[in-house]
Amino acid sequence: MLRDPTRPALLLRLEGAAALGLALVLYREIGEPWLRFAILLLAPDLALLGYVGGKRAGAIAYNVAHTYAIPALLFAAGLVVAHGVVMSIGLIWGAHIGADRLLGFGLKYESGRRETHLQKVRGEK
Repeated sequence: MLRDPTRPALLLRLEGAAALGLALVLYREIGEPWLRFAILLLAPDLALLGYVGGKRAGAIAYNVAHTYAIPALLFAAGLVVAHGVVMSIGLIWGAHIGADRLLGFGLKYESGRRETHLQKVRGEK
């Protein structure tokens, strides 16, 4: 049975799908190499190395690498200066975050790598 009939977890997954889809369409439009996309798609997960410094450092590193703000600014900056590589990195990064949200991966709490904001939305412990 649903704990919240407004379904915020579903909406967050749909939002991730929309971000992923938009990033893919824009990437195609800017005409940058798909090999770069494939190589860099999982790069934001290197932030998990922050956990070497402890739970707090890991959560901070992961969350910085998994919010849309930095990739959106990168894309915008690349668009302003007409620099395809910068735009592509922003789009790849945004696509990664969108895919993560679509798959149910969320931002981390310092209590551990398994506890995420999406679990809180779903009402899980």
